[in-house]
Amino acid sequence: MALPTKMVLVVRSGLGLGEAVNAAVVVGLSTGSRVPHLLAEDGEDASGGVHAGLNPHPVPVLTASATELEDLHRRARGAAGLTVVGFNDVARRARDYDDYLSALSQTPGEDVHQVAVAVFGPRSLVSSLTRRLPLLGADA
Repeated sequence: MALPTKMVLVVRSGLGLGEAVNAAVVVGLSTGSRVPHLLAEDGEDASGGVHAGLNPHPVPVLTASATELEDLHRRARGAAGLTVVGFNDVARRARDYDDYLSALSQTPGEDVHQVAVAVFGPRSLVSSLTRRLPLLGADA
């Protein structure tokens, strides 16, 4: 039997709502492409219309300070069995992907700061890394 899995998206606190949503979408899409069988089967409504399959698991969007986000990214990348995707400030400033890759190749690792991080893997491990982080908008 497979272990229950979980996916969380964590965005840096202090971002505007549009920036936070954009960052969450970027890491969510990037993670989904790395995790096979993440989507459930298509569904059909009572009229016969087909609706694309969705991720059948809740995906909380959490927030973390810049320091907490860097720490989460580092710890999650060091944990076995997790899929981790970071969206960094170099990518956020880039005009397109080629611009991002060029800028990234000239940026030392210590100067690459995370804007959002997605973590997917065994539920207990993901929860242990993120359980103290608040939901996006919880303070609104």
